Amino acid sequence: MDEPNGRLIQTLIEARRHHCFPPDVRAAAPELIEKVLALLFPHFAERMDCSSVGIRSEVAVVEAILTRALDTLAPRYPGLSADMPQRFMEQLPEIYAWLRQDAEAINQADPAARNVDEVILTYPGFYAIAIYRIAHALHLLGFPLLPRLLTELAHQRTGVDIHPGATIGRRFVIDHGTGVVIGETTLIGTGVKIYQGVTLGALQVQKDLADKKRHPTIEDEVVVYANATILGGNTVVGRGSIIAGNAFITHSIPPESMVTRRSEVRHREPNAEFDELEYHI
Repeated sequence: MDEPNGRLIQTLIEARRHHCFPPDVRAAAPELIEKVLALLFPHFAERMDCSSVGIRSEVAVVEAILTRALDTLAPRYPGLSADMPQRFMEQLPEIYAWLRQDAEAINQADPAARNVDEVILTYPGFYAIAIYRIAHALHLLGFPLLPRLLTELAHQRTGVDIHPGATIGRRFVIDHGTGVVIGETTLIGTGVKIYQGVTLGALQVQKDLADKKRHPTIEDEVVVYANATILGGNTVVGRGSIIAGNAFITHSIPPESMVTRRSEVRHREPNAEFDELEYHI
């Protein structure tokens, strides 16, 4: 007689041999974020070393983490460029500059914020943006898997779900953050502010649309208030527009518009189809 669970054990052995990513790839995501944020912002460091030698050592540690992750993934992704870690490190000064602008924008946008240091240290919106910007840089370099692990880490810790493929401009503000979803092909301009519960998503969820623009474009200086939903790859919210909370948008909005949701109570006929929400533009 076969040993108990013998078939299950054999099935799992085969699955692990052919499909499982090594555990150290998963571990690389939190390790990388811890070291990169501590390098860029002393707010996240266990101790502060202001010496040139100390900072150079921290830089080397970050590059070493990326190199180990790349070496682990290389057998599963043939043709990876060995210089990806170095190319990422070259982009860190610009990533740092953009994150400083994000933190300043959040500080200016939120009356409850006392200073930029408080934003960097305590705001989940800034934390999610920081991880996104790191993941996005790796995504553009073609670094496999790790960008998704990074943004999912941010999702778990903050409730903000930003795909690393999304394109987001400078001075980005996420206030509160919980429940924010930003899809892969979303384009967001400069100086955009979004609040908790906002979804920038696709109208259709179909696998054959994977290579198409499925998510909206949000132009410069737009404000999207809590729980608004904006869907569709052809949907463009024009520059300077304001989208009210709970709005549901599937068509383009002209620049400098204000979209509001009309609240009213009407009798619903039995078996009637769901009525479209009404907006004023």
